[in-house]
Amino acid sequence: MWDGAFYRVRRDGYEICFVPDAGVPLDEIDDVDMWVLFDSGARWSGTIYTLDVVRRNMERGRQTGECLDGRYFYLWDGLIVRDPGIDGMAEVVDDLVRSGDYTAVFRDLGPEAPDE
Repeated sequence: MWDGAFYRVRRDGYEICFVPDAGVPLDEIDDVDMWVLFDSGARWSGTIYTLDVVRRNMERGRQTGECLDGRYFYLWDGLIVRDPGIDGMAEVVDDLVRSGDYTAVFRDLGPEAPDE
């Protein structure tokens, strides 16, 4: 469901909040910031990239000399998925929540402060 610039996917006990690029069809999204917002108030954030985005970034590094001429790619709170699209990305996040592995992948933002 769209909520301004956010695309929200509601689940039992949590919500996934994506920030897709404006004008890009949801099934073509290949690089997106997101949050998992639990009903308990816990919040986790991350960025989801497809393999193609990683390849493009590494190729750009090869051209610019960054990251040892594109020989590596890293991100702190990132998740790499095979295919583009919000639906598939939401399925991956659901699996991470189900298994508890989201705590190893995403960044813990702590509970929302009263003034946020």
